[in-house]
Amino acid sequence: MGVFKIKLFLDTANVDEIREAASLGVISGVTTNPSLIAKEGRNFTDVVKEITSIVDGPVSAEVISTDAEGMIKEAEELAQIHPNVVIKIPMIGEGLKAVKVLEEKGVRTNVTLVFSANQALLAALAGASFVSPFVGRLDDAGHDGMQVVADIVDIFDFYGYETEVIAASIRHPLHCIQAAQAGAHIATVPYKVLQKMIKHPFTDVGLQRFLDDWKKVKQS
Repeated sequence: MGVFKIKLFLDTANVDEIREAASLGVISGVTTNPSLIAKEGRNFTDVVKEITSIVDGPVSAEVISTDAEGMIKEAEELAQIHPNVVIKIPMIGEGLKAVKVLEEKGVRTNVTLVFSANQALLAALAGASFVSPFVGRLDDAGHDGMQVVADIVDIFDFYGYETEVIAASIRHPLHCIQAAQAGAHIATVPYKVLQKMIKHPFTDVGLQRFLDDWKKVKQS
């Protein structure tokens, strides 16, 4: 699929977190889901609109219908919010039907709740713009979540699929490194994981030492 750089998306619907992360210059997009939106206690459309005003990149908004017709209707309404909105579609049979129709209409989709390379392959065949394998949840069930990501990347690279792989359900900073090593195009991370990526105890100790030494210079 050519040369690319791994991107980081923020996995949240909290606009304060998004605004702070965007100010760091390291976030290329945002992923949300019904659980994250519900946690904010705000109108769904208003939240998505505000996010698109902060981040100039893909913003995934998820449908809640479980039938293709309902998903397509929701998707068309969501796509009207902003050109950067990407529609999250669950990896079910009806979801694949919806992805096919939406791809033909020029609406980008992110197939979510992916837990196997088989599912990812089907999503790509249907025309998904992104697929989101859930690393953390696979690990929780005793599977190697990052191996699934690597398998998907290998398949997509071999056949030249343009579908991008989003390593999702990221639980800790090591997952981000592993996602990059596996060749994922994107890792979508919770705000708390992004904060942990910034921090290192040696950095704190080193900075404090520099500051302490500088005080001695000024006092002498």
